[in-house]
Amino acid sequence: MIGQKLTVLNQEIDRHEFLKPWGVVHKVIGLTVEAVGLKVSIGETVEIFTGGDKVLAEVVGFKEDNAVLMPLGDITGVSLGSLVRPLGRPLQITVGPSLLGKILDGLGRPLNEQKVYGRRYPIDRMPPNPLTRKRISAKFATGIKAIDGLLTCGEGQRLGIFAGSGVGKSTLLGMIARYAEADVNVIALIGERGREVLDFIEKDLGEGLKKSVLVVATSEQPALFRLKGAFVATAIAEYFRDQGKKVLLMMDSLTRFAMAQREVGLAAGEPPSSRGYTPSVFALLPKLVERAGNDAKGSITAFYTVLVEGDDFNEPIADAVRGLLDGHIVLSRQLAGKGHFPAIDILASNSRLMPDLVSGEHWQQALRIRELLDVYRQNEDLILIGAYKPGTNPTLDQAIKLMPTLNAFLRQRQDEGVSFEKTKEELSNFAEV
Repeated sequence: MIGQKLTVLNQEIDRHEFLKPWGVVHKVIGLTVEAVGLKVSIGETVEIFTGGDKVLAEVVGFKEDNAVLMPLGDITGVSLGSLVRPLGRPLQITVGPSLLGKILDGLGRPLNEQKVYGRRYPIDRMPPNPLTRKRISAKFATGIKAIDGLLTCGEGQRLGIFAGSGVGKSTLLGMIARYAEADVNVIALIGERGREVLDFIEKDLGEGLKKSVLVVATSEQPALFRLKGAFVATAIAEYFRDQGKKVLLMMDSLTRFAMAQREVGLAAGEPPSSRGYTPSVFALLPKLVERAGNDAKGSITAFYTVLVEGDDFNEPIADAVRGLLDGHIVLSRQLAGKGHFPAIDILASNSRLMPDLVSGEHWQQALRIRELLDVYRQNEDLILIGAYKPGTNPTLDQAIKLMPTLNAFLRQRQDEGVSFEKTKEELSNFAEV
């Protein structure tokens, strides 16, 4: 029955001189759809017709003579024999200046029913040639004192924000989006709860929306849809970088991106490896993050959040990402519990490029503060129970004396943005105390 239907269909297609023959749905197993009769390649998009509607899908593999498709939407209504039309190209989006202020879904379509005008742009691109990347030599001011003063990042740098759930990642991202010295913000909310999207836009982002583009792929949407959201956001950032802009790319979170790829890989038949993650997860992560950075025209400074499971900072995704990025900012649940915001653990965090970006004086001040924080932390229990005798350790004595001033410097209100020069001034004043 299916074979006869397919023969008649392909004869009709040949008569109309279409480029590629259509196929029909042969099997639906879990998250995947198998279609017979298609002549397609990996990464190509197709349309599955479901009565009067159609669902976009991507070719993710082959099983014998069948193409394995991963839907990018709800497959309710797909039946045995549903027609499948190949589009002959990978997924593309519309890009242009009109994107600013827009909120898009994971496929780059506006959620607020506004039109986007521009040109078509592929979401899968190669990273810039390593030899054409400009060196990172300019500071990138975030407006956050703890970062600018002690974890200075550069224009085109890629950093991870590592934290457990509920420690303030989204709030910190919102502050950076509002106060950072960037021409354009591209923010990807991947796998977030739907309730949190409007909260982030109205509470955390606020006025920053005017120079931002949001890409939203919430947790209930198909795995491939969430996966594509990360690539769509990166492609939009690349478009603005190609225009010579200073772009800030923020993605929350890279862990949920990895989880989405794990679902896709398992559904396509990949064997699980470390904690159930498939090998393709660890192959795809560098392909995504390497697309950020500088090129000959502009820059993409990227902040990727990493949701560590059970506050285990050595779990597979956190460990893999740490080796791919140019620094990491660790948020501490203990600091958050004390009402210390942003809850940045300075001693556990690191910006690999800071020594090359700041003056020698700034670098020495930052090292001195790290020394005071470290000696205080090592002896905190003795201090709290009154077992430490003043005068025993001069460095610790100074740390105890300066700790209130230091904590005041590291704390920052959500509605407060601080310039880089003001941060340097406060840092130097602190060093002189």
